Amino acid sequence: MAPLAERMRPTSLDDYIGQKHLVGEGAVLRRMIASGKVSSFILWGPPGVGKTTLAGIIAHQLQTPFYTLSAISSGVKDVREVVEKAKSNRFFNTAAPILFIDEIHRFSKSQQDSLLGAVEQGIITLIGATTENPSFEVIRPLLSRCQVYVLKSLGKDDLLELAHRAIEKDVVLRDLRIELRETDALLRFSGGDARKLLNIIDLLSEAVEKDETLIVTDALVTERLQQNPLAYDKDGEMHYDIISAFIKSIRGSDPDGALYWLARMIEGGEDPAFIARRLVISAAEDIGLANPNALLLANAAFDTVMKIGWPEGRIPLAEATVYLATSPKSNSAYMGINKAQAEVRQSGNQPVPLHLRNAPTALMKELGYSQNYKYAHDYEGNFVNQQFLPDALQGTRFWQPQNNPSELKLRERMQQLWGDRFMSAGPHDASPTEEL
Repeated sequence: MAPLAERMRPTSLDDYIGQKHLVGEGAVLRRMIASGKVSSFILWGPPGVGKTTLAGIIAHQLQTPFYTLSAISSGVKDVREVVEKAKSNRFFNTAAPILFIDEIHRFSKSQQDSLLGAVEQGIITLIGATTENPSFEVIRPLLSRCQVYVLKSLGKDDLLELAHRAIEKDVVLRDLRIELRETDALLRFSGGDARKLLNIIDLLSEAVEKDETLIVTDALVTERLQQNPLAYDKDGEMHYDIISAFIKSIRGSDPDGALYWLARMIEGGEDPAFIARRLVISAAEDIGLANPNALLLANAAFDTVMKIGWPEGRIPLAEATVYLATSPKSNSAYMGINKAQAEVRQSGNQPVPLHLRNAPTALMKELGYSQNYKYAHDYEGNFVNQQFLPDALQGTRFWQPQNNPSELKLRERMQQLWGDRFMSAGPHDASPTEEL
């Protein structure tokens, strides 16, 4: 019999759980489906949030031919064969056949190029699914022809609704007596992934007889998953958990922990580009101005891995990992841009002061654009005190230097230039915000 996750795969939007921002009443995808006209798009989100299911529901409701390719096992030839089939299955005034490509981020440039003509001419409607940022992984010409929709990890209420629905409606589970007495561990191990949740429930129910009652507790879930560490994870590597442990080990200045999780990813067959990108992000977010060379080295490691490939590519990745883990840490630039973005969202589009505006026309000069602007290089030390923030935000601080040798030097320079403004956190400082 098929696994529980497959048995519970919904076939209509009414049975689809989560992603209300896309498929709820009045949401963009629901309206698109109702109109019968679906344009090409890419679904971006973590595993187990319903990307494949949503594509299947769309094809079912539009009653159009539905083709599926996996980027792992398909090549340019497979794409061309599907396009030819789509041409022959297209009838006048009917919706174009849908081509669903799972893990489209793993398609090479030539494979993606082979899709362009068919998508542009409307021979197929492309639906791609990816766990990676499409702006990094999908070629620009194809990306420009597709809308990108972001799917979110399922929340607690969504997961509990799915669990109760499975227990009550699944052809196997409904004949068993199952009580969800505690759900914290069930939700924690699921991590917002519907497939993991259903696989865990499937695992728990395997040892239950019809006349027994399965009482789900946190202790039971933890015990069963420790005994069957691969049972709820298709590839045996908890992709997002391990990359999280890797980054947190670097942030926590533990090179041994970071190397261990790096080795886990390498042995698990992780995409080296994925690892290298995370190192670049970590260098910018967690090391930052405390050691600006970290970003240069992380970028160099990324370039080197792309040039030399495996297995030697593991060496520059390890070098960058140890360097980042042992570097001093600062997130002042990261926090600064978060604060600035929060201010922009709160105060809106504040007018640019006239002296900072460009004045390419005579009318603009007459209106005072660029008037009284002071060119810093005309002054001693290449600095002159003048206003650079909108009038309403004068005195606001976004960047707060942190306590490391590099940023202490930067703060000292700012104090020399701006005086009291950089002496300490002032009353007009932008308030901290949550991570974006």
